[in-house]
Amino acid sequence: MDLLLHHFWELTISGLAFGAVYALVALGYTLVYGVLRLINFAHSEVFMYGSFAAVWALLALGASKATGIGVAGYLIIGFVAAMLTSAVVALVLEYVAYRPLRKRNSPPLIALISAIGASYVLAEAMGLRDKPLSWFGQSGSLQDYLGRPREASPFPLQINTVRLFRVFDYQVSNKDVIVLGSAIVMMVILDQFVKRSRLGRGIRAVAQDPEAAALMGVNRDRVIRLTFVIGGAMAGAAAMMYLIKVGQTRYNAGFILGVKAFTAAVLGGIGNLRGALLGGFVLGVAESYGSAIFGSNWKDVVAFTLLVVILLFRPTGILGESLGKARA
Repeated sequence: MDLLLHHFWELTISGLAFGAVYALVALGYTLVYGVLRLINFAHSEVFMYGSFAAVWALLALGASKATGIGVAGYLIIGFVAAMLTSAVVALVLEYVAYRPLRKRNSPPLIALISAIGASYVLAEAMGLRDKPLSWFGQSGSLQDYLGRPREASPFPLQINTVRLFRVFDYQVSNKDVIVLGSAIVMMVILDQFVKRSRLGRGIRAVAQDPEAAALMGVNRDRVIRLTFVIGGAMAGAAAMMYLIKVGQTRYNAGFILGVKAFTAAVLGGIGNLRGALLGGFVLGVAESYGSAIFGSNWKDVVAFTLLVVILLFRPTGILGESLGKARA
């Protein structure tokens, strides 16, 4: 408890930073569930692929030698690479794993099993990425990218920590500002897109009543593809912010983080965009406080205990309003 009292603001801001990562990944779960009533458990691997895309893109461009204003340019490149890759992976996932089942009107349980299977396939494909090297005799030329597949891959861009301003007794760093600022901007843009744009209204219409939306001329398949692309792009942005905070990624990096992001989505209200934001921040701060009180080994226990408590007393989550009923 003394650690919490003496480092309250440091723990709060650190928790908000990690909560922002959870929130962006949770948006993917929320969007897909709102439209399809499907828990896309492979979304955590969409996040993981985005993190590797950022690492490999920056490694190929020699970002490790960047200094000064060049670091900002490489950060933008990393965000673009991660978001594009995650969006493409999410779109391919929808096309391969979910669309055939949807066309056959398969039960929700079958789609859930497909999601779990796709999650393992994507993770193990990244964990075995060195195998094709030996098949094609390229073990040397691509070693920096595809070698050591079961080990952590470090983030090549060196970002020096700079203390920018003080919040009570804590000096907020440039990394905190980058992560929190980027997350809030993207969440506001997405929220306004869904509320005010024509495509956003299509997403809400399909989430509320797919049959009525189709009768009104809304292309359901296009809306579903758009939902996966947007969710994947948000996961890619989260992957880049995760790299800034943690400094490395690995083939199974998405597993625990994905479960926590799903927890954040349920915590805020599954199917609610603003609920995903709130749930992510609440979960991140709760983890940070719990680590200070009980020890870092109890971090995950605190997160999932919070989920159980919320489900016991408010099963619909903190906000509870679905995507289809969001106000225009």
